[in-house]
Amino acid sequence: MRLVTDSQQISKALQAVIDPELRRSIVELDMVRSIDISANGVVDVTVSLTTPGCPIKGHFQTSVAQAVSALDGVSHVNVYFDVLDDTQKAALQQKLGRGSLPDGVLARVANVLCVGSGKGGVGKSTLTANLAAALAGEGKRVGILDADVWGYSIPRMYGLGSTRPPVSAERKILPLEAHGVKVMSIGFFVAEDAAVVWRGPMLHKALTQFLQDVDWGALDHLLIDLPPGTGDVSMTLAQLLPQAQFAIVTTPQPTAQRVARRAAEMAHKVSLDICGVIENMSGFTTPSGERFQIFGEGGGQELADELDVPLLGKVPLTMPLREHADGGVPLVIENPDDPASQAIRHAARGLIAMAAPAPLPSLPTLPLVQVPGGPGDGASNGGATAPSSPVGTERKPAGMSLPMA
Repeated sequence: MRLVTDSQQISKALQAVIDPELRRSIVELDMVRSIDISANGVVDVTVSLTTPGCPIKGHFQTSVAQAVSALDGVSHVNVYFDVLDDTQKAALQQKLGRGSLPDGVLARVANVLCVGSGKGGVGKSTLTANLAAALAGEGKRVGILDADVWGYSIPRMYGLGSTRPPVSAERKILPLEAHGVKVMSIGFFVAEDAAVVWRGPMLHKALTQFLQDVDWGALDHLLIDLPPGTGDVSMTLAQLLPQAQFAIVTTPQPTAQRVARRAAEMAHKVSLDICGVIENMSGFTTPSGERFQIFGEGGGQELADELDVPLLGKVPLTMPLREHADGGVPLVIENPDDPASQAIRHAARGLIAMAAPAPLPSLPTLPLVQVPGGPGDGASNGGATAPSSPVGTERKPAGMSLPMA
């Protein structure tokens, strides 16, 4: 077996390991503290964390081991951790252009999905509210960030009104919860139905706080309801969440489809991946069974084909979908058999399938390797000394990580 002897090759492989909260490679962030290669192909990698209690330590352990073990000649990978000192943290803050480093709150969110439309009036917020409820119904931990600051409507759709969220002992905002979904919106901090008249800098500050100062906890999916258009909010979220996915909502008619195409172009320009298209208001069926294509037909599929992404669902017009949005309970909860509910649940299952992690490669049985040991190796047990390794060495299984201090 050819041995890996070039640490640069390992460093290149580690570029695939992304900090889930800072949203950049650990190599780019200078978080790879050291790389050591043993003669038997065992590689030791030390990663510096931003905080001692970092909840994504396990993510780094798995991702680093997976990236390095894929290289030819690597028999096993040991992952060790230390913590950035104040000077290193200051350098990282300067590199990122931010005044503070996150403490792992958003890092516990597995998948972030921005739901955008390019134009208003296509039912984007209604779909976001019902998609979140459908995901929760599939057993997923879900949150919604209502980033449509000027046209916030998620609080009403979840029956939350303008209730003020509590603050934890750690001075984190706790999202409100309804129907199994955690919700955060600017509507919780202003008088009910009050107009929000803000310019770009205030929007940027508010969205940054919603992402970094809200204790979302562990979530499988965080859905972000974007405002229409391609302005400040979308660009801010792209900057803060470069690893987020983007779902485009459109109605079937060509005019809406072309405007949605501009939203897709914006996503490409800010390097957000488009995961799929959802066609809303795809048709109306009368109680007698007659179907009318009020807004035309095929626009969603045409846009999906143009963008080379899947069409996640075609949601028909139904009166209960509108009624439940105004009533504060998502339709998928109250009437799961409604045609719109079935289409939304189908789209939710598609999102779950796309978010499913690839299976990790099987690793060989952990070998024992010789590492230097200090004098007096051997554990004390009631005055008796346990058998020790040969002088100057101790044995430990490869792949074992040092505990965090």
